[in-house]
Amino acid sequence: MSLVEKSIQVNVPVSTAYNQWTQFREFPQFMDGVTEVRQLDATRLHWRADIGGRTKEWEAEITEQLPDRRIAWRSISGAPNAGIVSFQDLGAGGTRVTVQMDYAPQGIAENIASVLGLLERKLEDNLEGFKRFIEARGQETGAWRGRIDQPHEHAGG
Repeated sequence: MSLVEKSIQVNVPVSTAYNQWTQFREFPQFMDGVTEVRQLDATRLHWRADIGGRTKEWEAEITEQLPDRRIAWRSISGAPNAGIVSFQDLGAGGTRVTVQMDYAPQGIAENIASVLGLLERKLEDNLEGFKRFIEARGQETGAWRGRIDQPHEHAGG
């Protein structure tokens, strides 16, 4: 597993940034390569993405969700991955969004991409996309304020 971590400051209140991040179906609008995210139930998501010219699908489980603080996940099918997205209130209507992700590159192309830092760059680009998306709107497209606490192992703890 490889660990990638990136942060970005967005100029919206922490609740707006967090609320938008809970709207998984909107991810294709700001995450390059993600073509669909479907919420199967309160804790499970089905992802479809174009990675290196190939369509990949997997399911992920949300293992922790604390409103305005963090969302943690782990894959339950497909390539192994897990992570945390955390939200820090910076005051004055600003929020730091940090993503920590553990992933296991699959195949030669993904291993080369990992060595070259391309996946780290993709995460950075996706955070930039989130910033443009939420700041242009100024408000979230929806919200889910539920709390999920499950025993789990994930990136960063």
